[in-house]
Amino acid sequence: MALVLHSGSGNKNAFKALIAAEFCGVKVELAKNFEMGVSNKTPEFIKMNPLGKVPVLETPDGAVFESNAIARYVARSKGDSPLFGGSLIDYAHVEQWMDFSATEIDGNIARWLYPRLGYMPYVPASEEIGIAGLKRSLGALNTHLASTTFLVGHSVTLADITMTCNLYHGFARLLTKTFTSEFPHVERYFWTMVNQPNFKKVIGEVKQAEAVPPVQKKPAPAKEPKAKEVKAPKEAPKPVVDAAEEEAPKPKPKNPLDLLPPSKMVLDDWKRLYSNTKTNFREVAIKGFWDMYDPEGYSLWFCDYKYQDENTVSYVTLNKVGGFLQRMDLCRKYAFGKMLVIGTEAPFKVKGLWLFRGQDIPKFVMDEVYDMELYEWTKVDISDEAQKERVSAMIEDLEPFEGQALLDAKCFK
Repeated sequence: MALVLHSGSGNKNAFKALIAAEFCGVKVELAKNFEMGVSNKTPEFIKMNPLGKVPVLETPDGAVFESNAIARYVARSKGDSPLFGGSLIDYAHVEQWMDFSATEIDGNIARWLYPRLGYMPYVPASEEIGIAGLKRSLGALNTHLASTTFLVGHSVTLADITMTCNLYHGFARLLTKTFTSEFPHVERYFWTMVNQPNFKKVIGEVKQAEAVPPVQKKPAPAKEPKAKEVKAPKEAPKPVVDAAEEEAPKPKPKNPLDLLPPSKMVLDDWKRLYSNTKTNFREVAIKGFWDMYDPEGYSLWFCDYKYQDENTVSYVTLNKVGGFLQRMDLCRKYAFGKMLVIGTEAPFKVKGLWLFRGQDIPKFVMDEVYDMELYEWTKVDISDEAQKERVSAMIEDLEPFEGQALLDAKCFK
């Protein structure tokens, strides 16, 4: 007897069970004539899932709801299933990445996408939290995938199936190439997975979103006809309240850095000079930086990674720095940074230079970017010529730096 999956054919949560079935040789059929909003409201369906949510799997022994539970059931229907790995630790890692994909990837994509499609109220602040959370999660995933093709072991597991399905709506409806290019290993992983025969048979061709969907505006409610006016006894006139004033939305709180006194240094001008200077860098860009620099409106900071002895693998160290820069994206308007990976042999040293608006490291950066506490931060004293020269050398990627070759230099601008 085939297992029956109650869901529409395009449900990414239903894909999990259908793809698992292809890998395990289990027969799973979609319920015939399923209509979302109708079929899942019937008494028969409510008996299977009291919340009326889809998908639901109908088995000879009873119904199963929640897509990850359904996928696990299908994968375990064959005793020799390869989808949980080959050892106890593999099994734990499969479960680990399944939970990660649900809470960190799917949850943040939903927070960004669903309000734009009109499924939830659109709140800009909530969207910003979702985007920041998604970037942080994709950064962690990108680091893991830098050294492996699959999430666990050397073949597809249930972790890859659920992760790919949870990424599916993101890539297909929300995440443009401009966004995903920051996570090249995630890109490579996703396109590798969706082009596997067992994935492609279920999902079909996938095309990446070309634009973020616009926010759906709710139509204005239709005006009701006025009831026939009934004259009431005369009362003292009530004070008139300006409706526009009463309904005016509260202004979004400004970033404290926007409230600082104006600075003579225009950060975008410096970033433009840095990017456009191709020759005579010391004479043009470095001189231009010190001409522009406003020590009252901005501050310079050195940072040194606290755990340099852990930097024993070059690509892991580079990915660590890349993830840090991705998470710093929330302060792009207020900062410029250089991160150097120093040395040709392990342990590699990670050191940086940052220019921040204001006299302190912004509080919202310290609160939101967890990497900040992994570095020792020292404010630059530009009256010290040695420190000033160190700033110039780091901006210039001067090599050797402090007696060692540079493995890499990354810029945040």
